[in-house]
Order: sequence, then structure tokens, then C-alpha cells
Amino acid sequence: MAGSTYGVDSEVGRLRTVMLHRPGNELRRLTPRNNDKLLFDGIPWVGRAQDEHDAFAQTLRDRDVEVLYLGELLTESLDHPEARHQAVAGATEDLRLGDTLRDYLRAYLGDLDPGALAEALMAGVRNDEVHSGGLVTSLLAHEDFLIDPLPNLLFTRDSSVWIRDSVAVTSLAMPARMRETQLTELIYTFHPRFAGADKVYDHQLEHVEGGDVLALGPGVLAVGVGERTTPAGVERLARRVFAKGLAHTVLAVPIAQQRATMHLDTVCTMVDTDAVLMYPNMAEEMRALAVTTDGEELHIAAPEPFLVAAAKALGIDTLRRIDTGLDPVTAEREQWDDGNNTLAVAPRVCIAYERTVETNARLEESGIEVVRISGSELGSGRGGPRCMSCPVLRAPLTP
Repeated sequence: MAGSTYGVDSEVGRLRTVMLHRPGNELRRLTPRNNDKLLFDGIPWVGRAQDEHDAFAQTLRDRDVEVLYLGELLTESLDHPEARHQAVAGATEDLRLGDTLRDYLRAYLGDLDPGALAEALMAGVRNDEVHSGGLVTSLLAHEDFLIDPLPNLLFTRDSSVWIRDSVAVTSLAMPARMRETQLTELIYTFHPRFAGADKVYDHQLEHVEGGDVLALGPGVLAVGVGERTTPAGVERLARRVFAKGLAHTVLAVPIAQQRATMHLDTVCTMVDTDAVLMYPNMAEEMRALAVTTDGEELHIAAPEPFLVAAAKALGIDTLRRIDTGLDPVTAEREQWDDGNNTLAVAPRVCIAYERTVETNARLEESGIEVVRISGSELGSGRGGPRCMSCPVLRAPLTP
């Protein structure tokens, strides 16, 4: 990765470039009627969420991190005619639309300039915002969405993940999020910034979500298996990264499904080359199956405690475990508030929400510098600093 403009071989190498999405009108589309369907626990105060996100981005810039914005990259990608064609086709394939409305929407979207088209793709299109004829629009309420908004774009970690110098455009499991990766794929296919970038996965394959993928160290991935990432997805990803020489071990980590534990990074994040922040209420139960290959077949090891399997794969004696909170009740509260979802910007330096007071204190007691940010509104979608960031370039831990 030396001299590259993209590449990630660990969770903690010094962060150089990151992709974020500044919350916008897609969040203003959330209502008490649709927020559950769109996977939000509450209705965020959008202006405050934007202020918090701007402060997050500035915190990264203050650490010499280049910040890319998904919305800007998408707009620039839509200058390409084929990108526009694919974007419009993907947004209008919903069977609920019917032929008359689909044809109208394709013409309507096709006439928009790249900025307006990007906005429509992200914020959605309501029935009362177009003037199509036909039975479908006549029978829908004015406020019904013809193209659903994508409020979870805020969590850029999930729709793509860099594995060394290849990008995995992921396959999101929940219907409310499936279109996100179509947009991400457009960016990696048509934006000049990523010209020639190798893809190791795409959104039409088995379900894998970026929040479940942790680069524990060079050549070692841990992938959570649960509500969002399927066993078949882990198997497909393992075959592909092995074939390209991007990893030698993939740890499949089953996650006991509880509320707010949808991804591996909601219970476990790396804060140093040999230190992991873990949710103690689940840590003792977490197991991992090491997946390796002989070049032809996959080999699946017997389940082992997660920290044991991870240390073996990394070739070190042990991984230091730092627990969320001070007791089971505090740990549960702070895990709910994304206390485990830290973003390392360098070894022993991480960004965390300021509200997870006890967890942040435990990190500092363990020699980790904690850069605190506000997240009272950003957290309404159940995601912390790691969820909100897709590292595009980190300094390599290997020469």
C-alpha cells in the first residue's frame, strides 16, 4: 500500500483518509410512522445532528485526516452517463411502482442535474412531489414515498470496507438499506478518485455488512455472524480475500442477538495493535471459528474463545481486553450508547462519544487517549464513531 491513495490493513493504523456522510434531508423524512421501518429508535433533531457531525469531521481534520463526503462523491460520480442510468434504474426497480409510475419516475429523475439527482436518491421522493398520472399514485397518500429515503447513509462503515488495497462493496440485509450499497458501488465504479480500484465483493452477493468486519491486523479479519451478516456471506468473503491474497485467516464470530448488538463493532472494537474494547456482558461467551485455506479448500477450525483465536491468528501471546463500563448494568447502558463503537485514529488513540463516561475512563486507565465528541442526536440510529466512518486509507502496520 506504500504510496497508495487507498488501503487499510488494520483497525488502528494512523488514519489518513475517511469517508463520512453529513446528515441531510434524508433524516428530515423520518416520522413516528416510519422510523421503525427505517431502523431509527427516535426522530433526531437534524440541525443538532449536523452540528455534531461537523464537529466530528473537524476532530478528524485536526488529526490530519482527509475527510471525503459520500454525497459529494455521489454527485461527482453522477456526471457519468452510465452512472446516471444505473442510479435511476436501481431507484425505480421497486415492484410497488408499476409500469406507468416507473416510466414517469425514470423520465423525471433522468432530467435532474447530478446534484438534484443525488439528493433525490438519498432523501427519497414523495408522492406529492411529482405529478404522475396512473392508478398507483391515485391510491397512495400524498405523503407516501415512491422512493424511500436513506437515513442510514450516515453509517458509511456498513456499505463498504477496505481490505488492504481492495474494496468490499457490501450486501446489506435490511430492506431499508439495500439501496445504499447501489450508491456506494456507483462511487467506486465511476468516481475518478477510485479509478482502477480493485473490488473484492459486491452488493449482489450474500449478505455481509461492514460493521461486522474488523481488520484485527495485517492478514487477519474478524467477521461477525448474526442478524446482518450470514454464514454464507462470511464464506463467500473468505474465499474471495484468500484468492486475492488479502488475508490468511478469517475469524467467523457468532453474535448472540440482543437489541443494539446487530454488528460485531457494537460489542468489540480495536484501540491498539494488541488491545480490544469489549462488552463484558457478552465477552466470555464470544467464540470464533478460524477459517483458512490450503489454496483450494477452506479449513474450519473448532470454536475457541474469541480473544484466544484472535491472538493465535495475529501471532501474539494475548490481546488486552478493556471492558465497557464498571459493572453489568453500567456496561449495558454504555453499550447501548455506543460505548464499544470507537474509531481508532492511530494506535492508542480513539474517538468516542463523550456520554460513555465510565468506558472512556477505563480506556484512559489502560493508556488509550480518548478524543471525546458529542453524539446525543447522531446516536438515535444506534451508531457511534466507527459506524459513521469508512476508512479509505490508513498507514500500514506492515512495511
